[in-house]
Amino acid sequence: MAPLRNARATSAGGVVHRSEQGRQAILLVHRRSPLLWALPKGTPDSGESIEETARRETREETGIEVEIEASLGSISYFFVRDRIRFHKSVHFFLMRPVGGSIDQHDHEFDEVRWFQLEEALEIMSYATERDVVDRAAQLLARQEARA
Repeated sequence: MAPLRNARATSAGGVVHRSEQGRQAILLVHRRSPLLWALPKGTPDSGESIEETARRETREETGIEVEIEASLGSISYFFVRDRIRFHKSVHFFLMRPVGGSIDQHDHEFDEVRWFQLEEALEIMSYATERDVVDRAAQLLARQEARA
Protein backbone atom coordinates (compact mmCIF):
# COMPACT_ATOMS: atom_id res chain seq x y z
CA MET A 1 0.00 0.00 0.00
CA ALA A 2 1.35 3.45 -0.94
CA PRO A 3 2.20 5.81 1.91
CA LEU A 4 -0.17 8.66 2.71
CA ARG A 5 0.54 12.01 1.16
CA ASN A 6 0.69 15.03 3.48
CA ALA A 7 -1.19 18.31 3.10
CA ARG A 8 -2.14 21.34 5.15
CA ALA A 9 -5.63 22.77 5.63
CA THR A 10 -6.79 25.99 7.26
CA SER A 11 -10.16 27.11 8.61
CA ALA A 12 -11.45 30.04 10.63
CA GLY A 13 -14.49 30.72 12.76
CA GLY A 14 -15.56 32.06 16.06
CA VAL A 15 -17.26 32.16 19.39
CA VAL A 16 -20.26 34.45 18.91
CA HIS A 17 -21.43 35.73 22.29
CA ARG A 18 -24.16 37.87 23.80
CA SER A 19 -25.37 38.65 27.28
CA GLU A 20 -28.69 37.10 28.34
CA GLN A 21 -30.03 38.19 31.74
CA GLY A 22 -26.51 38.98 32.91
CA ARG A 23 -25.05 35.65 31.72
CA GLN A 24 -23.03 34.90 28.62
CA ALA A 25 -24.58 32.85 25.81
CA ILE A 26 -22.82 31.53 22.72
CA LEU A 27 -23.99 30.36 19.33
CA LEU A 28 -23.54 26.72 18.25
CA VAL A 29 -24.31 24.91 15.00
CA HIS A 30 -25.92 21.46 15.03
CA ARG A 31 -26.01 18.53 12.66
CA ARG A 32 -28.10 15.44 13.36
CA SER A 33 -26.05 12.98 11.31
CA PRO A 34 -23.33 12.55 12.23
CA LEU A 35 -24.33 14.16 15.53
CA LEU A 36 -22.47 17.44 16.02
CA TRP A 37 -22.66 20.56 18.18
CA ALA A 38 -19.82 22.88 17.22
CA LEU A 39 -18.57 26.39 16.67
CA PRO A 40 -19.14 27.90 13.22
CA LYS A 41 -16.06 27.72 10.98
CA GLY A 42 -14.94 27.03 7.45
CA THR A 43 -12.26 27.32 4.80
CA PRO A 44 -10.96 30.49 3.14
CA ASP A 45 -11.99 31.57 -0.32
CA SER A 46 -9.13 32.54 -2.64
CA GLY A 47 -7.48 35.79 -1.51
CA GLU A 48 -9.48 35.98 1.71
CA SER A 49 -7.81 36.80 5.04
CA ILE A 50 -8.35 34.58 8.08
CA GLU A 51 -10.51 37.31 9.66
CA GLU A 52 -12.62 37.67 6.50
CA THR A 53 -13.06 33.89 6.40
CA ALA A 54 -14.14 33.79 10.05
CA ARG A 55 -16.76 36.52 9.52
CA ARG A 56 -18.09 35.05 6.25
CA GLU A 57 -18.27 31.46 7.45
CA THR A 58 -19.96 32.52 10.68
CA ARG A 59 -22.53 34.55 8.72
CA GLU A 60 -23.18 31.70 6.27
CA GLU A 61 -23.44 28.96 8.88
CA THR A 62 -25.41 30.89 11.51
CA GLY A 63 -27.22 33.69 9.65
CA ILE A 64 -25.65 36.19 12.07
CA GLU A 65 -23.51 39.14 10.98
CA VAL A 66 -20.57 39.50 13.37
CA GLU A 67 -17.79 41.84 14.35
CA ILE A 68 -14.47 40.43 15.57
CA GLU A 69 -13.47 41.55 19.05
CA ALA A 70 -10.31 39.52 19.69
CA SER A 71 -8.28 36.52 18.58
CA LEU A 72 -8.77 33.32 20.57
CA GLY A 73 -5.79 31.61 18.99
CA SER A 74 -5.95 28.40 17.02
CA ILE A 75 -6.25 24.66 17.38
CA SER A 76 -4.64 22.04 15.17
CA TYR A 77 -5.24 18.39 14.49
CA PHE A 78 -4.68 15.66 11.90
CA PHE A 79 -7.18 13.72 9.82
CA VAL A 80 -7.01 11.41 6.81
CA ARG A 81 -9.21 11.67 3.72
CA ASP A 82 -8.68 9.97 0.35
CA ARG A 83 -5.18 8.71 1.28
CA ILE A 84 -4.09 12.22 2.28
CA ARG A 85 -3.02 13.02 5.84
CA PHE A 86 -4.07 16.60 6.58
CA HIS A 87 -2.60 18.82 9.27
CA LYS A 88 -5.42 21.27 9.90
CA SER A 89 -5.23 24.60 11.74
CA VAL A 90 -8.44 26.35 12.79
CA HIS A 91 -8.23 30.01 13.84
CA PHE A 92 -10.91 31.29 16.22
CA PHE A 93 -12.06 34.77 17.16
CA LEU A 94 -14.29 36.23 19.84
CA MET A 95 -17.22 37.81 17.98
CA ARG A 96 -20.27 39.84 18.79
CA PRO A 97 -23.47 39.83 16.73
CA VAL A 98 -24.24 43.02 14.80
CA GLY A 99 -27.20 41.85 12.70
CA GLY A 100 -28.84 38.98 10.89
CA SER A 101 -31.01 36.15 12.19
CA ILE A 102 -30.38 32.48 12.99
CA ASP A 103 -33.39 31.74 10.76
CA GLN A 104 -31.11 32.66 7.84
CA HIS A 105 -28.46 29.96 8.44
CA ASP A 106 -27.42 27.83 5.48
CA HIS A 107 -28.46 24.22 4.93
CA GLU A 108 -25.11 22.77 6.02
CA PHE A 109 -26.54 22.52 9.55
CA ASP A 110 -29.91 21.39 10.85
CA GLU A 111 -30.08 23.95 13.62
CA VAL A 112 -28.36 27.02 15.04
CA ARG A 113 -29.05 27.87 18.66
CA TRP A 114 -27.94 30.15 21.51
CA PHE A 115 -26.80 28.35 24.67
CA GLN A 116 -25.81 29.56 28.11
CA LEU A 117 -22.04 29.14 28.31
CA GLU A 118 -22.16 26.25 30.81
CA GLU A 119 -24.71 24.29 28.76
CA ALA A 120 -22.76 24.83 25.54
CA LEU A 121 -19.63 23.40 27.15
CA GLU A 122 -21.57 20.28 28.18
CA ILE A 123 -22.96 19.47 24.73
CA MET A 124 -20.13 20.51 22.40
CA SER A 125 -18.73 17.61 20.38
CA TYR A 126 -15.02 18.50 20.37
CA ALA A 127 -12.77 18.97 23.41
CA THR A 128 -10.49 21.31 21.42
CA GLU A 129 -13.43 23.62 20.71
CA ARG A 130 -14.48 23.50 24.38
CA ASP A 131 -10.96 24.76 25.16
CA VAL A 132 -11.54 27.67 22.75
CA VAL A 133 -14.84 28.49 24.49
CA ASP A 134 -13.03 28.37 27.86
CA ARG A 135 -10.53 30.92 26.49
CA ALA A 136 -13.44 33.10 25.34
CA ALA A 137 -15.11 32.84 28.77
CA GLN A 138 -11.89 33.89 30.51
CA LEU A 139 -11.47 36.86 28.17
CA LEU A 140 -15.09 37.93 28.68
CA ALA A 141 -14.70 37.64 32.47
CA ARG A 142 -11.61 39.86 32.36
CA GLN A 143 -13.48 42.41 30.22
CA GLU A 144 -16.42 42.43 32.65
CA ALA A 145 -14.09 42.84 35.64
CA ARG A 146 -12.50 45.90 34.00
CA ALA A 147 -15.87 47.48 33.19
